[in-house]
Order: sequence, then C-alpha cells, then structure tokens
Amino acid sequence: MSSLIRAIVLITLLAGCASFGSNANAPRSLNNACAILDERPRFLSAFKATERRYGVPIAVQMSMIWQESKFKARAQTPRKYLFGIIPRGRQSSAYGYAQALDGTWKEYRKQARRWGARRTSIRDASDFMGWYMDRSKKKLGLSMSDTRNQYIAYHEGHTGYKRGSYRSKKWLLNIANKLQDRAIMYHAQLQKCRKI
Repeated sequence: MSSLIRAIVLITLLAGCASFGSNANAPRSLNNACAILDERPRFLSAFKATERRYGVPIAVQMSMIWQESKFKARAQTPRKYLFGIIPRGRQSSAYGYAQALDGTWKEYRKQARRWGARRTSIRDASDFMGWYMDRSKKKLGLSMSDTRNQYIAYHEGHTGYKRGSYRSKKWLLNIANKLQDRAIMYHAQLQKCRKI
C-alpha cells in the first residue's frame, strides 16, 4: 500500500474517532432529569450555584441546556459545505453546553469577571445562562421560571425579542412551547427524586 493511501486511511480513522468522542458525552437518559443528575452529579452542584446566584430554577436550566446541546460539552452547529462536499466552517460560532456565541461569551466573561470561564464546563455554561437570563429579566421583564419566553429571548437576542421577530417563526414558537413542557416535566421528576 502506498504511503498516500495509508495516510488517507489513518486520517479517516482519526477523524472518525474524534467525531465519535465529541458526540459520546451526552447522558444516556435525556428525558429523565433524575437519571441525568445521577449520571453526572457535578451538574447538580453547578445548577444549584446558578439558582442561588440568579434565581433560575434547575428545571429551566436543564431544559435550556437540553435544547441547546443535549448536554454535550463540545456541541457545535452543523458544518456548511460548498457543493455539498467541501467543508466551509460552521453555521455559527455557537459552542458548548449553552451554545454561546463567541461575542456573547466574550461579553459574559468581561461583565461577570470570569476570565477563565470555558464553554465546555457545565458550571461556566450554567452560570452563563443564568447571567443571560438575569439580563432578560432586567431588560425585558421576563420571569426566571418562564422557560418559553426566556428561551425565545436567548435564541433571538434581546433586540430581536423586543422587535417581536419571533412571532412569524412558528418553528421557534413550537420549540419554545415544547421546552416549557419539558421544564414542567423535569421539575416534577426532580421533586419526585428529591433533587430540589
């Protein structure tokens, strides 16, 4: 076998392993809040810290992270392709548990004075979401337990929310409504297993 073919095979195998590893870090049972926290005990301490600091209920945090990354530390948006085959980067800079954009993450690190914060850390991602939702509460008057509208503001940004651009996006409203239901489900589960 020529060295070129060996190199191609090796690169393909390594790329496959890297791809598998980045997607393998989601908890096994995403529809059960108690199972998620049993599997990942450090998540609970992160969520409790954010709840104490910002007042965001744990079930709301978990629902938002479920929507954004399915609890994958290195979640990224899909790749864009030229002619359907040549990779051209990602759809956006959203990354990590909270799918925070580069610019918003930079602003968070500066305003919250958390210079070492990482998007792949559940504690930092949870704190980021709390920080953002606290700003939504102050700027838009949204309750911390209003998963639906907090998610819309998170997705559209504060300016987009004020403009009401989401009203014509039925797909987004559908996601936000389902997310509200998920928060209710997670809350009931967490009460049953006494995590809250």
